[in-house]
Amino acid sequence: MDWQGQKLAEQLMQLMLIAVSVIAFTTGYLMASFQMMILIYAGGVVLTTLVTVPNWPFFNRHPLKWLDPTELEKHPKPQPSLNTTSKKKSVKK
Repeated sequence: MDWQGQKLAEQLMQLMLIAVSVIAFTTGYLMASFQMMILIYAGGVVLTTLVTVPNWPFFNRHPLKWLDPTELEKHPKPQPSLNTTSKKKSVKK
C-alpha cells in the first residue's frame, strides 16, 4: 500500500465508522433496542475492516519508485568529511 493509499484507508475507516455509529445509534434508539444497536455497529466494524485492512488495488494507485541497486553503485551517497570546520565566535577579552 502506498502513502496515498494509507491516507485513503484512514479516511475511509473514519468516515465509515462515524456513519455506522450514527446509523446504529439511530436505529437502536428508534427500536428501543440496545442489542440491535450493538449488532449493527459490530457489523459495520466488520465491514469497515474488510474494506480498509486488505491491500486492495485501489490503495496502490501511486506506487513508490525505489532506487535501482545498480544506480546506487553508480552514484554512492556522499560521506561526511571528518575535517569539518566549525565556526565559533571568537571571544575578545
